[in-house]
Amino acid sequence: MTEVRCDRCDFVIGMGCACPIDGSAPKEDPLASPRQEWRRFPADTILISPARYAHLPGACTHLTEELVTAPRWGWIPTPPAGLWDRLSDSFPATATEGNTARQAVRRCEECATALT
Repeated sequence: MTEVRCDRCDFVIGMGCACPIDGSAPKEDPLASPRQEWRRFPADTILISPARYAHLPGACTHLTEELVTAPRWGWIPTPPAGLWDRLSDSFPATATEGNTARQAVRRCEECATALT
């Protein structure tokens, strides 16, 4: 059986993916533990998933620091100002560390919401 990964969080569907089928942001469990503190990545690092999503350390509940490893992930530890806001198909962000072949073309909705 082949593993099918979620395009949004990159977890295996049915084995860790908590994204709603309708594509909306996952509902936060009020009984869940507080968000994990990230130690290896500065808060402004842009993390780039294999599904081409950009994430921010600790900003979303479906991603933990232990999962962000090369060669599966790439990251930009000191992104240029405004890069997060410009992310798109026409303005991808290319990883400078980890898997430097990774490019993000869209932002994780939960991470974007955490910034507001």
